[in-house]
Amino acid sequence: HELSGGEQQRVSMARAIVNRPPLLLADEPTGNLDTKSGKAVMDIIERLNKEERITVVLVTHDPAISKYADRVIRMIDGKIEGGSNVS
Repeated sequence: HELSGGEQQRVSMARAIVNRPPLLLADEPTGNLDTKSGKAVMDIIERLNKEERITVVLVTHDPAISKYADRVIRMIDGKIEGGSNVS
């Protein structure tokens, strides 16, 4: 109860990756965080993907998070609306 939201989120990620999984599923990892904490969490996720070669499947309602993605798939009204590779 003494940790901030960002600290709690980072602890959750540490628990999720301690056994070096090949896949990380992240559902709204920045949803309850302020901008600074959200960026810190996304920087960690990005590093895990790039340096540790962990595949990340991330779900978010925040369009700004897509800048971290190599591929974006949007769901609109329950239907998948194409996937695009991000360069």
